[in-house]
Amino acid sequence: TPVHYTMLAPVHRAMAEDPRVQFSFVASEEPHLARAIFRDAGRDARIIHPRRALFERFDAYVTSDFMWPPLLFKTRRIQMFHGVGGKYGFDAPTESMRAWDRLFFVNRRRLTNCIAAGAIDADSPAIRLIGMPKVDCLVDGTLRRESVIRSLALAEDRPIVLYAPTWSPASSLNRLGIDLLRRLHSLRVNIIVKLHDRSRDPRPVYSGGIDWAAALEPYLKAGASVLATAADICPYLVAADVMITDHSSSAFEYLLCDRPLVRIHVPELLATANVHADYVRLLSEVSESTTGVDDTIAAVEGALADPARHRPARRAVAADLFHEPGTATARCVSALYET
Repeated sequence: TPVHYTMLAPVHRAMAEDPRVQFSFVASEEPHLARAIFRDAGRDARIIHPRRALFERFDAYVTSDFMWPPLLFKTRRIQMFHGVGGKYGFDAPTESMRAWDRLFFVNRRRLTNCIAAGAIDADSPAIRLIGMPKVDCLVDGTLRRESVIRSLALAEDRPIVLYAPTWSPASSLNRLGIDLLRRLHSLRVNIIVKLHDRSRDPRPVYSGGIDWAAALEPYLKAGASVLATAADICPYLVAADVMITDHSSSAFEYLLCDRPLVRIHVPELLATANVHADYVRLLSEVSESTTGVDDTIAAVEGALADPARHRPARRAVAADLFHEPGTATARCVSALYET
């Protein structure tokens, strides 16, 4: 999905001017959607079908998921992961990761967990501690909050609430999203709704079979609320004064902005997404936890009134989950050249 390109995007931009390097982009699972998936790679991006990739020679195959498309010629396979939410076994893999030539870990916690799970050896030459290039922009001054707000045509005299649920038929979006949006409009705030890529997928396994963009449209108000369209959530994180989510990697990314977080606790979602217990605990430590619309609205009001609450915990967890943010892109580029 488009979010997978966002993980590589800063690295792609940093290496794009090097005439020795050519990037090709492959949508392994759904090649017919490739143009939409890689829309942010630029109009001149070389997008090829998996069948064509099969017969080409590549020096490196880089992915942020565990896709392993067939390639006839040997290439260096590089895993750079996506997200730090502790979902779907990323932090306690049951299968070996020894087939990867490089593992670009986003933090030492994940590295330690993978070693403890027996998925990789502690002395593996594949290990590189990189960080997450995607979030460098949250701390290096690349993004300007005022510019983002103006681009969204939102009133600049109101605080901004970002609602960014994860995807799943069991997500908070499916359970109470529309009611929550209605109630948020009763506060004197601007609202950004950022859907996960998969929540825009009409298939029931992802969205619950709901066209969420169309379903939310009647509840948006010009100048006061907007449905975000970019795949990369980082600009919206920079703009927000408070974030509401359920359990998503972007919630942890928001900690780098050091602003209040409201977590809607949905036990069924945590079970369905196989969320590592450590990450459930970490997110609860840095946020106000709620279960319904009323207490979520109260938590937003409390967060706006006291944004410093949970600040020590936010900073500690951010330091834990993001290895040296602001410089990860440079390390990733260097590691790619070395590989």
